[in-house]
Amino acid sequence: MATATGNQGWAQLRQQARSLESQTESLFHTYSQYSTLSNIPPKPSKEERETEAKLEEILEKRDHVVGQLARLLDSEASLTSSALKQNNLSLLREKLAEHRRDLGRLRSTLQEARNRVNLLSNVRDDIQTYRANNPEAAEAEYMLDERNRIDNSHNMVDSVLSQAYATNENFILQRETLASINRRITLAASQVPGLNTIIGKISARKRRDGVIMGSFIAFCFIVFWFFL
Repeated sequence: MATATGNQGWAQLRQQARSLESQTESLFHTYSQYSTLSNIPPKPSKEERETEAKLEEILEKRDHVVGQLARLLDSEASLTSSALKQNNLSLLREKLAEHRRDLGRLRSTLQEARNRVNLLSNVRDDIQTYRANNPEAAEAEYMLDERNRIDNSHNMVDSVLSQAYATNENFILQRETLASINRRITLAASQVPGLNTIIGKISARKRRDGVIMGSFIAFCFIVFWFFL
């Protein structure tokens, strides 16, 4: 009877430990999102403090439950049952220790992120204070920024002009290449026997056809005006 009661107590405590593990993982998901914010606040928000407090509270509850399981295991006499329960107890302890380490890492990550934000904020405040107390330096810095912008504009114009010159040179090179090809074709044609004669006849025929066509058009025009 005592063994059955002990097993029932063990099962209840183990179920409670599993439920607390699930709650811990859910809170970890919420707590980890605070470290991924693009604009992390300099100080922890109310929700963040509450989530961290709940995590610590649940971890303490789990530690208490694990302690109860260990005491209950020490009071049992069955070696077979104790070996299985000892394995379960070890897993619960390892998971609890892992979650404690995760909480420490997340807390450190949040603190480092806030330190960077505070550092940048302090630097900006110092710069603004310096500018407010030294208007000459602020004006000189403004002029230097304007000079840099003008230099960047000049560099952009120079780059565009360089590209235009390069394009023009490519066009000139292509034109010279086409002229060279034309000269080579003409030279090759002049070296073929009878080719120049054939080309001349073709040209003469084209001119003759052009004269005939012009004469026919003129005749039609005269006839049109005559019968008008």
